[in-house]
Amino acid sequence: MFTGIIQLSTPIIDTNKKNNFLSLSIELPKILLKNLVVGASVSVNGCCLTATMISSNIVTFDIIKETLYCTNLKFLNVGDIVNVERSMNMNKEIGGHLISGHIHGMGKIINIISLDNNKTIWFNVEDKLIKFILPKGFISIDGISLTIGKVINNNFCVYLIPETLRCTNLKNRKLFDFVNIEIDYQTKTIISTVEKFMQNKFGN
Repeated sequence: MFTGIIQLSTPIIDTNKKNNFLSLSIELPKILLKNLVVGASVSVNGCCLTATMISSNIVTFDIIKETLYCTNLKFLNVGDIVNVERSMNMNKEIGGHLISGHIHGMGKIINIISLDNNKTIWFNVEDKLIKFILPKGFISIDGISLTIGKVINNNFCVYLIPETLRCTNLKNRKLFDFVNIEIDYQTKTIISTVEKFMQNKFGN
């Protein structure tokens, strides 16, 4: 589990692409390497990945077909910036919201509005996701815990403060980039349960 409070925004330093497989490596500072072992879970762009090799300060992750299919990790190349968070520690403050690292789909950036000291980004998502995206609700975008702003049709926006831009890869995002979306678990559970109840009671 994760909190959506990004600890590091860092470039990919190596990739190994094969058929239905991607291995990527990043460099972590000592503070994020502490107690990290092979088999540990790390959030990379919001995806819960398993560390498969640790060599000095270089950590490598292996990604297979299903994860590549439903996330933006398939687009990554050396030099691309990713958001990183170690698994949450229950003894510390949880500043964001509970995130599993299981991506529900991708969103496409359709508008970026830059003003003094803040930025608004609009995303377009599939029908299957938009019903779970509600104004003032939680959402994880590339692993970042954010509050949803407005929702119009299949589009929604988030409002970004300078600190979020400083410490995440959203400052590097451009129009038509794809981001990883994880819906808030509680919101998804409530809406899915109500839908199932209504279908059982009244039919389609």
